Amino acid sequence: MTSTASSTSVFTAPIRTGVIGFGLAGSVFHAPFVAADSRFALDAIVTGNAERQAAAQAAYPDARIIASTAEFFERADDLDLVVLGSPPATHYPLALAAINAGLSVVVDKPFAATVDQATELIERSEELGVALTVFQNRRWDGDFLTLRTLLDEGALGDVYRFESRFEWWKPQGGRDWKKSASVADGGGILFDLGSHLIDQALQLFGPVDQVYSEVSTRLAGAGAEDDAFVALQHVSGVSSHLSMNSLAAQRGARFHVLGQAGAYTKWGLDGQEDALRSGAKPSDANFGVEPESTWGVLGVDGSSTSDPPNVATTRASTAFSATRSRRAQRCRSTPKFARDAVDHRTDSPEELGAL
Repeated sequence: MTSTASSTSVFTAPIRTGVIGFGLAGSVFHAPFVAADSRFALDAIVTGNAERQAAAQAAYPDARIIASTAEFFERADDLDLVVLGSPPATHYPLALAAINAGLSVVVDKPFAATVDQATELIERSEELGVALTVFQNRRWDGDFLTLRTLLDEGALGDVYRFESRFEWWKPQGGRDWKKSASVADGGGILFDLGSHLIDQALQLFGPVDQVYSEVSTRLAGAGAEDDAFVALQHVSGVSSHLSMNSLAAQRGARFHVLGQAGAYTKWGLDGQEDALRSGAKPSDANFGVEPESTWGVLGVDGSSTSDPPNVATTRASTAFSATRSRRAQRCRSTPKFARDAVDHRTDSPEELGAL
């Protein structure tokens, strides 16, 4: 890697990559895609958990398994890129440390817990000429890409309402740190899932000039909210209704989109996460392809049709990996994803979930 202050870093493939954290994010959303792309080399995985260390070594025998971030940064000169899949409270300090070490950085959501933290990271990365981006993998979910294609084709006519949900039934509460993480630490369902739902709404329907939100903690003893609703009024005239709930005994539709000429309704979450948890790899022939039984419904009641097959089978996260590779190889010193996260903000604390 070569770089100078306020310039563009240049990498040659393979991009030497480290992943910090090997919980759900690191083991499911990051390491498999880095390892599957020949433009990257998964050289280091950081986890202090002995069981996860063993799992990481078994899955990626060529990677160095490192027990602490202190040791990782001692080896920073041997790497080009770090992917942060650690708990949210660590995102800001670890991203800042990585930038100061001259590493390009991909930060999982939430990018930061405050606008000030996010702005500092962006400005520091620009000053040192290293790439910084946020991990918006849900921009490549198959159902989201399907909807985007339908909108581009005008299949719904003029859209006036967009309903989007992430819901499940977890009366026992979240796992590990999620049970106790406060909003100040980047915890809570709005930071966790709102990052995706708000981003998708902005991608589809553009900037917002009005926001309304309801944020609640339903589970006794929870450290942060587990039930959130956000209404966005887009400048384009579309109203987005976004729901996140971890105590939904019955789930609503993932997408319910109403237009003047028709509607699109999709049930169930994108299947890639479950596939990866079950041992699938991004390089598998049918990875990311949804069975027809899970396709959405397009049209008007009484005359609806299923998704067009060539749209429904779009691969999602693999596309993000390719985009990440192109960005990392060019290493733009002004990371658009990260800057967008701050530029879309308002002054309401509840809206920090957009980061």
